[in-house]
Amino acid sequence: MSRPIAVLTGPTGTGKSDIAMRLAREFPVEIVSVDSAQVYRGLDIGSAKPSAAERAEVPHHLIDLVEPTASYSAGEFVRDASNAIADIESRGRVPLLVGGTMLYLRSLIGGIADLPHGSAAIRAEIDAEAAMLGWPAMHAKLTAVDAVAAGRIHPNDTQRIQRALEVFVATGERISALQSRTRSPLAREFCVVALMPGDRARLHAALAHRFESMMAAGLLDEVRRLYARGDLSDGNPAIRAVGYRQLWSHLAGSYPLATGVTRAIAATRQLAKRQMTWLRSMPNIASFDPHDAQSFVGVRESLNAAFCLL
Repeated sequence: MSRPIAVLTGPTGTGKSDIAMRLAREFPVEIVSVDSAQVYRGLDIGSAKPSAAERAEVPHHLIDLVEPTASYSAGEFVRDASNAIADIESRGRVPLLVGGTMLYLRSLIGGIADLPHGSAAIRAEIDAEAAMLGWPAMHAKLTAVDAVAAGRIHPNDTQRIQRALEVFVATGERISALQSRTRSPLAREFCVVALMPGDRARLHAALAHRFESMMAAGLLDEVRRLYARGDLSDGNPAIRAVGYRQLWSHLAGSYPLATGVTRAIAATRQLAKRQMTWLRSMPNIASFDPHDAQSFVGVRESLNAAFCLL
């Protein structure tokens, strides 16, 4: 009988990668990234991609898969993660899925809808309309064509609003209807452990400090290099990643750098809130406060069933 697949998740900035590295130093673990920004080459600092030294010490999978000009779907993640899990286990090692992209995690565990690939042209049309009308109006437009999807998407979640409208324009079908027809999930059990901070103010302060540290490490120069390529725009999924999108708009002349930093920190906090909301609705999940000194011990013990090694 196959052991459960171990998952370490939680909102952004809660130390998932650090705990994963500690576990990998104790057990024959290989890390499978569950992060929609880390799949892109060139998005290093802002995605908190593991360093070259960390990747040399512990094998990491699903990092630097595609160029930032490409789109990478949840379906592609399910395929690639399934292949990585099989490869790791075939060598007698233990896969540990680590990250906070909830769409990827939900798709792997619960199955995935057969949605069309993204269309840059349709996204550009939606963005142009949103620039004129505003995203609240686009959310209202989505409500008119797919009230179920609109009810699930916060009016400030521009990326999901855009995707739902994109699917409707491309197929003539509601994304909520397509999502109800999911493919079979990976036929495995999952042991899911989440880092869930209890002190929101402390999390917000940590996220602000984290982004400021990224800026000090050269994030603006990283975004500037992407901007200078000439083959990218804010319509590319890679550039819509939190932090990159706001600094890109600064470089495009939309607002001063200080405003970009403030907006990036606010967007990071909103992302963390959405991640925590989704995790609270997930059944059979073990949660630990990352600010608790004993959180590593709790995570380690909870993953015992998955590792079967302790």
